Amino acid sequence: MESITSLERLDELKQAEEALLVLFGGRDCNVCHAIKPKLIELVEASYPNIKMVYVDCHEVTDICSQNGVFTLPTLQVFFTGQRFIEEVRSFSLQKVMQEIERPYRMLFSD
Repeated sequence: MESITSLERLDELKQAEEALLVLFGGRDCNVCHAIKPKLIELVEASYPNIKMVYVDCHEVTDICSQNGVFTLPTLQVFFTGQRFIEEVRSFSLQKVMQEIERPYRMLFSD
């Protein structure tokens, strides 16, 4: 999972990647640290074509504010540059995996 440190890099990835998952967290967010490894494991196992990135909102506050993130953790999933999913604060990783499935299969079906 790549760590994002500039707004330009995040914007570039949103446009360049067919599928992008962005986890907004923070160094002082225990929930963020708990879900990050589980999220990586689930996405890598089920959706290998999704690029995953992490934004530490305590380090780069401008990126978070420019993306409307004011509560941690926040998870955003983009397909072809468009945000399809946004989950904030308390959410189920299994539910997120289910929400990703349909657009992912449509985009990456053989």
